[in-house]
Amino acid sequence: MRFYIIKRQYLLLAIILAVVAVSASLWYFQTPEAETVSTLDEGKTEREIHLVTGEFKTVTDSGKEIESYRWDPGVIFLEKGEKVALKIYGINGMEHPFEIEGTNIKGTVKKGEETTVPLEFNKDGVYRLVCQIHQDKDNNGPMIAYIVVD
Repeated sequence: MRFYIIKRQYLLLAIILAVVAVSASLWYFQTPEAETVSTLDEGKTEREIHLVTGEFKTVTDSGKEIESYRWDPGVIFLEKGEKVALKIYGINGMEHPFEIEGTNIKGTVKKGEETTVPLEFNKDGVYRLVCQIHQDKDNNGPMIAYIVVD
């Protein structure tokens, strides 16, 4: 009797998996072909990536207000040799002087303004975009974004 119950469970699982596979196949074949999407406009040679400055605030159980600043999104991906215009819009915080570690790139993002940073990395790796004011938790950070070059 126990063998029958186990066999029945496997049969039920196989039926469920078959229904899911058939449903996914039908959906896939009825969906029109996907188009290649690019952020490049006609005639542009670089891709635009947009970041914003953000802030989280909360109050602890003891009544202390704590906050943290961040870049959003916190990770961006680039191809080696790709030309990118990194456009950072300041929303929270008056200003965020920054540097991209491992490069000579530095700048400042100000509230209500957009800062454009031209990027082109010729070496694979992970580069950190670090706000020099909010480097660690003691200074309402860390405000770090990661630029992954592959």
